[in-house]
Amino acid sequence: MITTDTALLSRLHAQCFEEVWSEKSFADLLAVPGTFALIDEAAAGFLLLQVVADQSEVLTLGVTPAARRRGIACELLAKALELAQEKGASHMLLEVESLNFQAIGLYRKYGFLEVGRRKAYYRHADGRTGDALMMRVEIHALRVGNRLQLG
Repeated sequence: MITTDTALLSRLHAQCFEEVWSEKSFADLLAVPGTFALIDEAAAGFLLLQVVADQSEVLTLGVTPAARRRGIACELLAKALELAQEKGASHMLLEVESLNFQAIGLYRKYGFLEVGRRKAYYRHADGRTGDALMMRVEIHALRVGNRLQLG
């Protein structure tokens, strides 16, 4: 479901990532037209989506460690693809750390392909860096008949 609860989003983000986004960061993002925050029913995962014209982008997707491997990310990504299509997007973009194999597997399951790489994009608290894979899917390519064929 769509939410505007920036406190909840910030708390979830803090459980999922090293670098925490503040309530104000979420409020600023959600103030941008075409930006939506999705959460699952249990409020254990979230996805931030931006749709501009025919392009959509997953700005962030996270599931709390205790709730991982339960299909929450799949559910959120499917909802985001449907919402993006409803809002007129023909494709979706995202970035993911190149060593996040579980997330990359999920995105590939939904038809995302690697279209670029940003070297040393992610910086970790311990000084390590990680490359960002840029991935893209054509939403219309996921259609079968009148419905999105997801996963």
